[in-house]
Amino acid sequence: MLIEITKPEFDVEIDIAYATTNNFTGAPVYSAAKCFLHPVAAEKLRTAIKYAAGMGYRFKIFDAYRPTEAQFKLWEHTPDPNFLANPHSGSPHSRGVAIDLTLIDKNGNELDMGTAFDEFDPKSYHSNLNISADAQKNRRIILGIMIAAGWDWYDNEWWHYQLPNPRAYRLLSNAEAGTNMM
Repeated sequence: MLIEITKPEFDVEIDIAYATTNNFTGAPVYSAAKCFLHPVAAEKLRTAIKYAAGMGYRFKIFDAYRPTEAQFKLWEHTPDPNFLANPHSGSPHSRGVAIDLTLIDKNGNELDMGTAFDEFDPKSYHSNLNISADAQKNRRIILGIMIAAGWDWYDNEWWHYQLPNPRAYRLLSNAEAGTNMM
């Protein structure tokens, strides 16, 4: 049901943060650094990739499909509804219709977005103006690309995009998705 996002089919860099210690929990949450999306989301990612390439950018993906089991682990660590969906109601990530990403330049360097990925701080809000003018510009670039490609955004996280009406898609456990990530 889900599509694995891999190179060269998708011209992106994949750096799945929750398969490493480089995330807000400080420990791996996933057993595998794999990236999956619902087919509708995968097609919208293809469109976003084309739009970004036309501007000289590429994407680095930090997270996409997140098994419901992983959402519970993240929530147990940091139950903050400003930055994490309550797993009892379900995350768009656990439906395969959300993606966390940033823009990179032709040399693979991340553009300045004002905060790091998963920085649970109001400075991470798309609308926060207490970051550099360059970071504000970069956030508007990624926002424009993603909206033009058919994605919706979550204001509290500059890195998070999801399909409109994500609850129209069902929640998937690791076993149901067949992703072998946990």
